[in-house]
Amino acid sequence: MTKEIIRHPVLQQMIDKGNVPLSLATKGAGLVFVSGLPPVDLETGQLVQGDIEAQTRASLNAVKAVLEEAGSSLDKVLKCTVFAVNAGQFDRVNAVYAEFFPSEPPARTFVTVGSWPWSFDIEIEAVALA
Repeated sequence: MTKEIIRHPVLQQMIDKGNVPLSLATKGAGLVFVSGLPPVDLETGQLVQGDIEAQTRASLNAVKAVLEEAGSSLDKVLKCTVFAVNAGQFDRVNAVYAEFFPSEPPARTFVTVGSWPWSFDIEIEAVALA
């Protein structure tokens, strides 16, 4: 079995600029593991500012884009982990999350975190079938 590193042109630039030692995703053994992705504008590579709904949407769009680069899709997601700075935004995050997973959503964990080294409020990771 081999490990494949998945790259996305715009998102990879953001990772490279930040000098962060990670891969956007790795693929192997029939699975795709997507690293936690913050809310990034897929056209500009800039962090999306704004309310939690805009940030959640951008983060999930980034997850979707990386999955598609790996030959997978949101329909094949087995598990997501949502990291957010404010548990009080749980319902607002869920409303957007449900747009991306309208039926039979994957298993999920919601974790409250202190902060990140950059200015954003949410990060989402996923594990999917390849």
